[in-house]
Amino acid sequence: MTTTGEALTDRVTGLTGDQVAERVARGQVNEVGERTSRSIGEIVRANVLTRFNAILGALFVLVLTTGSWADGLFGIILVVNSAIGITQEYLAKRKLDRLALLHAPTTRVVRDGQTLDVPTREVVLDDLIELRAGDEVPADGVLLTSEGLELGEANLTGESDPVHHPAGDEILSGTSVVAGSGRYRAKAVGRDAYVNRIAAEARKFTRTHSEIQASVNTLLRYITWIIVIALPLQVWSQWKVVGEQGWQAVVIRSAAGVVGLVPEGLVLLTSVAFLLAAVQLTRDQVLVQQLPAVEGLARVDVVCLDKTGTLTVGEIAFEDARPTGDADPEVVRCALGALADDPNANGTLAAVGAALDSPGWQRTATVPFNSQRKWSAACFVDHDTWVLGAPEVLLAEQDTLRDEVVELARRGRRVVLLARSTQPLTEPVLPDDLTPAALVTLTEQIRPDARATLDYFAQEGVAIKIISGDNPQTVAAVAREVGLEPGDPIDARTLTDDPDDLRDILRRTMVFGRVSPEQKRAFVHALQADGHVVAMTGDGVNDALALKDADIGVAMGNGAQATRAVAELVLLDGRFAHLPKVLAEGRRVIGNVERVANLFVAKNAMSLVAILAAALAALPFPFLPRHLTLVSMLTIGTPAFFLALGPNRQRYLPGFLRRILRFAVPSGTIAGLAVIASYVLSGRGHGVPPEEFSARCEIARPGAALDLACVQPSTGATITLLVVFFWILVVLARPFLWWKALLIGVMAVLALLAFVLPAGDAFFGFHAPWTLVWQSLAIGLVGAALIELLHRWAHRRDAGAARVTP
Repeated sequence: MTTTGEALTDRVTGLTGDQVAERVARGQVNEVGERTSRSIGEIVRANVLTRFNAILGALFVLVLTTGSWADGLFGIILVVNSAIGITQEYLAKRKLDRLALLHAPTTRVVRDGQTLDVPTREVVLDDLIELRAGDEVPADGVLLTSEGLELGEANLTGESDPVHHPAGDEILSGTSVVAGSGRYRAKAVGRDAYVNRIAAEARKFTRTHSEIQASVNTLLRYITWIIVIALPLQVWSQWKVVGEQGWQAVVIRSAAGVVGLVPEGLVLLTSVAFLLAAVQLTRDQVLVQQLPAVEGLARVDVVCLDKTGTLTVGEIAFEDARPTGDADPEVVRCALGALADDPNANGTLAAVGAALDSPGWQRTATVPFNSQRKWSAACFVDHDTWVLGAPEVLLAEQDTLRDEVVELARRGRRVVLLARSTQPLTEPVLPDDLTPAALVTLTEQIRPDARATLDYFAQEGVAIKIISGDNPQTVAAVAREVGLEPGDPIDARTLTDDPDDLRDILRRTMVFGRVSPEQKRAFVHALQADGHVVAMTGDGVNDALALKDADIGVAMGNGAQATRAVAELVLLDGRFAHLPKVLAEGRRVIGNVERVANLFVAKNAMSLVAILAAALAALPFPFLPRHLTLVSMLTIGTPAFFLALGPNRQRYLPGFLRRILRFAVPSGTIAGLAVIASYVLSGRGHGVPPEEFSARCEIARPGAALDLACVQPSTGATITLLVVFFWILVVLARPFLWWKALLIGVMAVLALLAFVLPAGDAFFGFHAPWTLVWQSLAIGLVGAALIELLHRWAHRRDAGAARVTP
C-alpha cells in the first residue's frame, strides 16, 4: 500500500497545479524566511522611534509654543536626518534584496507532466524533483528512480568521496549530484529540511559583535543618563536667571542646553556608513548579510582557510602522464583521450579530456567510475581494455610504483594509474592480466589571485591557518605554491581534545589536514580563547557551526545553503581575493565613524560644561537653540556626513570608545570653558552685564524690538565656539586631501555669511562690533591651540600603542 505522498506524487506527472496551490496555502514550501535586510516598516521605526528623537521632538513642540520659530530649526534638521536615514537604508535594501534574488538557486520539478525550473524556495512538500549532475539537493526525500546517482556529501560529512544512492535511499538537502540522475519525492521542505535545521541551530548563537555599535550604544547610555540629570538642573538654573521674563524664556534657554547634549546625527551616520559600505561591496560580488561584518573583518587577526575553493578553484587539471615499463608515451596519451571521450565522464576524466584530444577509438564497452570501486574502464576495437583508477586499488601490494605515488602525493599531486588488459570486460571486475601503463598526475588549480591576497594579509599582520580535510602533505604543498612557509603540517586525527594543548599547537602550526567538522569548531574556540579575532571561510554544511562561532563567517557563493544562511559575508563568485576589499571597507567605516563620534561627543561635552558653568555662576545659558543649530550644522553635522563616507586607510587599533573619550571629552571641556569665558567678557565689555541681563533683555518675540546690546554676549560666545569647533574639525580631518580642505572652506564661508549678511544677522540675532569680534576670536584661538596640543598628545600615545600591538 502506498503512502499518501506517493499517491499524490506520480512518478511521471508529479503534482498538479491545484495540489501545489494547496500546499502553498498551508505553508508547506521550501521558504525559510531568511532575508538580507529589514522590512520598510522596520526601517521607518528604527530611524524615527528613537529615544533622542523623542527628546528632541518634545523640545521642538515646546519651543514652537513659545512663538520663537527660529529656535525650532533643530526640529527640521531632526526630520531631515530621519528622512536621510530612511532613504539611504531603503535604497540599500533594494540593492541587497535584488542581489540576493539574483543569486537565488533554482530546482527542476515535474508538475502536471512537465519539467519546470522553479526558484528553490517555491518547491513544495511532495514535489517530484528531478536531479542531474551538478544539481543541489534542495529538500529531504526518498529516491524513486536512480540511474547511477552519486551524491557529494562533503557538505554534511566532510568526506570528499561521492556516495552511490540506489532507488529507495533517503537523500538529504545540502548534498550535490556528482554523477548520474534520478527523481525523488520531497518529504521535508523549508525549516523541516535537514540543512535548514542545522542552519537554525547555528543561528541560536550570538550575532556579530561590533565594537563600533557597542561603543556607540555605550555612549548613548551615558548621554541618556547625563540628559536625565542635566535637564532638571538646566530648567532650574534658567528659571532662577531668566524666570522673570516668563516661561517662554526658560523653555528656550533650557532647550538650547539639552539640544546640545543630544547626538542627533551619530546613530544615523553610523548606520549610513555601514549601509553604503555594504552596497559598495555588492559591486565586488560580496553580499553583506550582517552590516557589522564590514567592520568586523577589519578587526580580524587570524583567518582560517580551507584549501579547496579558497586557495584552489576546486577543480583539477591534467598535468602529466608518466609511462611505466615499456609503455609507449603516444599510446598512453591516446588511451587517456579515448577514456575521457565519455558523455558521463567524472571529474578526473573531464580534466584529462580538457587537455588531450580524443583519438577516435571505437568504444565497445564501458564500466563507469564508482566511488566504491575507485576505477573506471572501457574496451576499444583493436586497442584492448584500458582502466583508470586509484593506484592503491590497481597496484599490487609489492609494486615499487607505490613509493613513487607516495612521493608525488607529498608534493601536492593527485595521482591515478592507467593500466591495460587484453581481456574484454563484461562486468565491473578487474581483469587478471592488468598491467600498469602510466602514472597520471593532476593538480589542483591554484587561484591566480591567492598569492597576492595572502601577501596582503601578511603585510597587515593577519595570521593564516589552513584547515582542510585533505592529506596534510598535499595541503602543505599547495600552501608552498601560494608563497606560504607552512612548516610541518599536522594530521588533525593525532590531536587531543584538550583545549590548552590545542591552543599551544595552533600558536606554532599553520597547516592542518584531515580536520573533522567538530575540530574546525574547536579550532575557532581555541583561537578566540587565545585572544584572537577569527574569520573563517567555508562552503559546506559541516562548516556552518564553525562559521557561526567565528567572529566573522565567510561563505562561498557556491557553497551549501545552510552555510550561506549563517555567514556574515557571502563571496557570491567564490573569490577569496575580495576579502582585502572588505577589510579596507571595514577600516574606512571604523576610522570615519571614530572621527564623526569625536565631533558629536565633543559637542555633548561642551554643552554639559556650559550647563554646569551657567548653573554655578547663575548665568543665562550662552546660546539660543538657533545658535547651536548653526554651529552643529556647519562644524559637525554636514562635515560629519562627508567624513563618514570618505576614504580612510588607517589600520585598526582596539580601544575605539577609549580613544573617543580621551580626545572628545577634554576637547568639549575646553570648548565649554572658552564659551563661558567669551560670554562673560562679551557681556561685561560690550553687551549687557550678566547681572542685568534678566531685567533688560527679554528674548525677542516675532516682530518685537530688542536692544542690540542684549545679543552681543551670545554673538561673542558663538564666534568663539565656531573657532574652537572648526579647529576640532581640522584636527579630525587629517590627513588633508583636497576635498576635505574644500569642505571645511565652504563651511567656514557659510559661517562668515551668517554674521555678514543682513538676513543672517536678523535670523540668528547676531550683533558683532569689531572689538567684540577680535576678543571672541582671540579666546577661540586660545581654545584651538589647546585642542592642537591635546591632539598631538593623543596622537603620540596612539602611535606608541600601535608600535607595541602585535
